[in-house]
Order: sequence, then structure tokens, then C-alpha cells
Amino acid sequence: MRDMTISAMEHKDIDGLARLEKICFSTPWTRAGLEAELSFPPAVFIVAHIGGEIAGYAGMHRAAGECYVDNVAVFPEFRRQGVGEELMRGLILRARENDGEFISLEVRKSNSQAIELYSKLGFVQAGVRRDFYDKPREDALILTLYF
Repeated sequence: MRDMTISAMEHKDIDGLARLEKICFSTPWTRAGLEAELSFPPAVFIVAHIGGEIAGYAGMHRAAGECYVDNVAVFPEFRRQGVGEELMRGLILRARENDGEFISLEVRKSNSQAIELYSKLGFVQAGVRRDFYDKPREDALILTLYF
């Protein structure tokens, strides 16, 4: 695999990330929604680039030592190459650097690949959110990594 870099989300990334959102999610974030995160202090959004192309991104919000992952998305051609893992490691690092007590996320109950990744990184199931997702309706597992 070519060299991967992980950096803070910038204005130049927004159009590509808005395209990625439409590919990955049934209710994608808008371009304006992503752009708003650039000036929101609790937001931490990072982007993976491979060979100058956006490979994926991940974002979370921090409040009072708590960190909540909003999205992790990887373009299909870059999946199963460690991009999602590196993005999650980047969020975990930033959570720890900001005195986070834990980092938590929701994941579709059927998303076995993501659940496997999160388990590998030390996340444990902390609960279930019934009917959390739409299109299709599905429960979410709440996974948390405590520091």
C-alpha cells in the first residue's frame, strides 16, 4: 500500500468527504454540515490521504472528558487496507491527548467488520440503542473504550 497520511480535516477536503458520505451512509452529512465542524472547537475530524487522494475520514466531539465518534468512512477502493484502523487510532490518540476518560460510538449491529475492528482496538459493548438507524431500521451497539 502507498504511504498514508492522517491530518486534520481542511476546507479542501470537504467536497470529497461529502461524496464519501453519500457513498457510505443512508442519511449522509451535508457539505455544509461537514464544513461547520471546521470552526466548532469540540469537533475533531481527521482525514486519511493515500497518494494524494482522500481515502477516508473520521470525526468525533469532545465534552468534559467524554469523546463521541460521529462517523468513520472509507472509500470502497481503500477498504481492508488499514485506513479505518489508522483513523480510529488517530481519534483515540487525540482523545487521550485531550484528557479523555473514554471514547464511545454506535455501530450497526450487523456491521461485523467494523465491530471486529473496534474490538481489536479495545472497545467493549456498553449497551444497545434500539432502532437507532433508519434505512434500514436497525439496532446499534454502543461500544466504548475506557482509558
